[in-house]
Amino acid sequence: MTTTGLEGIYATQSAISSIIDGTLTYRGIDIDELADNARFEEVVFLLWNGDLPKAISLFQLKKDLVNYGTLPNEIHSLLKSFPCNARPMDMLRTVVSALPLYELEVKELSPKENRKKAIKIQAQISTIVAAIQRVREGKEILSPKPEYSFAQNFLYMLSGEEPSTVAVEAFNKALILHADHELNASTFSSRVTVATLADIYAGITSAIGALSGPLHGGANEAVMSMLEEIGTEDNIEPYIYQALSEKKKIMGFGHRVYKLGDPRAKHLKELSKKLTQLTGQRQFYEMSIKIEQVIAREKGLLPNVDFYSATVYQSLGIKKELFTPIFAISRTSGWIAHILEQYENNRLIRPRAEYVGPQKRGYVPSEKR
Repeated sequence: MTTTGLEGIYATQSAISSIIDGTLTYRGIDIDELADNARFEEVVFLLWNGDLPKAISLFQLKKDLVNYGTLPNEIHSLLKSFPCNARPMDMLRTVVSALPLYELEVKELSPKENRKKAIKIQAQISTIVAAIQRVREGKEILSPKPEYSFAQNFLYMLSGEEPSTVAVEAFNKALILHADHELNASTFSSRVTVATLADIYAGITSAIGALSGPLHGGANEAVMSMLEEIGTEDNIEPYIYQALSEKKKIMGFGHRVYKLGDPRAKHLKELSKKLTQLTGQRQFYEMSIKIEQVIAREKGLLPNVDFYSATVYQSLGIKKELFTPIFAISRTSGWIAHILEQYENNRLIRPRAEYVGPQKRGYVPSEKR
């Protein structure tokens, strides 16, 4: 059986996350429960270990994520060497691929060493993304503080200021909602890579490469660009109708595996409403509501996780060029869970391709072509 884009094909078995009848779960726990109650560190532990952590395990994970979050000085120099117009996702991919140069046991694939690398990568990717923005602004690179949570530390390392409680709670929830999503393109890329027994850094680098494409990780950045281009509510219908007439894709709507709506979208919609009100950017929320209504009426499509995450991140003072790298911070937790699962019961992933080209052709010498 062949299918375009492998749609409907089960490529592996996994116990990490599920999408059944429109419900998303992490290790069997509904995403709604996790989004409303959990800390991101708890979700990281859950994805990697199968159960929520006890207090001592959670304390140790938080401590490790801070201790490993400081970047080598050589990585600081690398970040500062990039062209001033370099894209953040290109910077992120390059820096992550350089991390194993400073890892003594990079080729050691024992479960113990892989767990150690997993914590290092999860900790450092947050610092890297914050550092990318600070380097672009000519500011000092910061390291995480031991008294801060993971979400709190990222916002601090980005701005250099203590974030508000509201901002931390919103960002924590956004991290949880993006943490894993079954066998999406970047996750599948990571599993294919480590199935060759490449190291965990190679798997994460592959995943970042897949995430950088606009059909996967760049949608919320495109949504923010669309809102800025539209400008006011009065321009929404003319803009959308023209885009649809020209068969342009309106980013942030529809999803291959959700027919009745993305269960994560409602949480981000509520966050967008709350944050835009607090920051005086209510117009972006109101515009988003109007766009949602027009697309539902004209195309029958509902928002996915990317649509309202754009205005959430905008309200948190995050520049749109950083939206996809932030997606990578969160999704690294899921990528690592899948990488560890792949290592546990590994077999090289090598599908076949159904050949549909010409057959029984002979070689023709160059003078007779």
